[in-house]
Amino acid sequence: MSTAQRFCLALLSLIAFAALPGVAQAHVGIGSTTGFFDGMAHPFSGLDHICAMFGVGLWAAQRGDRGIWLLPLAFVLVMTVGGLLGMAHVFLPFIEPGIIASVLVVGLLIAAAIRLPLLASACLVALFALFHGHAHGAEMPTSASGLAYGIGFLSSTIALLLCGAVLGLACRQLKSPWVYRTAGAAIVTCGLGLCAVYLG
Repeated sequence: MSTAQRFCLALLSLIAFAALPGVAQAHVGIGSTTGFFDGMAHPFSGLDHICAMFGVGLWAAQRGDRGIWLLPLAFVLVMTVGGLLGMAHVFLPFIEPGIIASVLVVGLLIAAAIRLPLLASACLVALFALFHGHAHGAEMPTSASGLAYGIGFLSSTIALLLCGAVLGLACRQLKSPWVYRTAGAAIVTCGLGLCAVYLG
């Protein structure tokens, strides 16, 4: 195994290790929902969010060009809108199926190295962000501490997106496309597991 392959594998393993606390959870047992640090911890409590946010960052880097910054930006902005809709108790259908679909689709896009047009990519990411944001906006407290919680949640979202993007850019630099395929397949597997739990 080359040095580049070892580096990418080590980085992927580190990210997977960081995600372990959320493997068995998805929107359950989130604990306290007050304060900035609780908000920061929240995205790591569900495998669906870890996979989707990390996956969007990875796919953005894999896609390249303006997508590297536009796709994560679209995700954060539309997720904020979705969060506000959730806090306002505005009904949106198919939230949980949409979240699970986001994990499956992002994983497939990465594993198959599918490069959609930039506008289509941004719209797809925005749709997924709306589902994720709404689900957690509905769970956020509406007090002043809820504002701090929301800022913390957005901070962790940005961190997960950046983790995916950094890994993706490293793989591009080191010419290790096998890492994309491996990560995409792992995300798809997680999505299938989430789907089985939801349907079960």
